[in-house]
Amino acid sequence: MSDLTIPGSQSTPSIHASWNDGVLAMQGDSYPENSFEMFGQVISWVEQFLTETDRPLRLELELLYLNTSSIKAMMDIFDLLEDAHGRSRDVVTRWYYDEDNERVAELAEEFKEDCTFPFEIVGR
Repeated sequence: MSDLTIPGSQSTPSIHASWNDGVLAMQGDSYPENSFEMFGQVISWVEQFLTETDRPLRLELELLYLNTSSIKAMMDIFDLLEDAHGRSRDVVTRWYYDEDNERVAELAEEFKEDCTFPFEIVGR
């Protein structure tokens, strides 16, 4: 498997997944026209990484806004991480947010409530 890079746009986050580093990073707004197409690649990458390696996976987020379909896709990604954590895989999420944007922190908290793996919410 290889790295995954999806350039960001006004309505889509920039996404970079490093196979060697075990890091998946997403930054920006997320309200794509076709979230299945965009996040499908990301979900496939996460599934393959968790299946084909036994290395830790770190998810680093700096998402500012997510529409409903993006939230569903993120829930699918968190479900994969939760399943992996249940099998003793080392997975962690760090969600960075602007301290002036409490709405993002609240959204991250809602996701965190459903996760038992390490999930940090970091204000900057």
